[in-house]
Amino acid sequence: MYAIVEIGGKQYKIEKDMVLNVDRTLKGKTDKLAIEKVLMLVDGEKIMVGKPYLGNVKVSASILGEVKGRKVRGVKFKRRKNYTRTLGFRPRYLQVKIQDLALQ
Repeated sequence: MYAIVEIGGKQYKIEKDMVLNVDRTLKGKTDKLAIEKVLMLVDGEKIMVGKPYLGNVKVSASILGEVKGRKVRGVKFKRRKNYTRTLGFRPRYLQVKIQDLALQ
């Protein structure tokens, strides 16, 4: 069983006991998270597609903490001016573990 959910404007394919990194757009300091924007649910041969969301699917997750991602590099330059500048940062993500994926 897996589902396609929307978290922070991005879509993720999730399964039970899966750990994924999402953007740090979630507010509050809670340990539990209820994901309500479920777009699609696949359970074996049974496929349910929402218009736009499914109301009878419950996804619960726990927040494990913040992690840093891989370094992102960018380069600025101006031709014929002997100017180059390297930019870089490591984005922070919120690590989430999917606890339960159930049909109500």
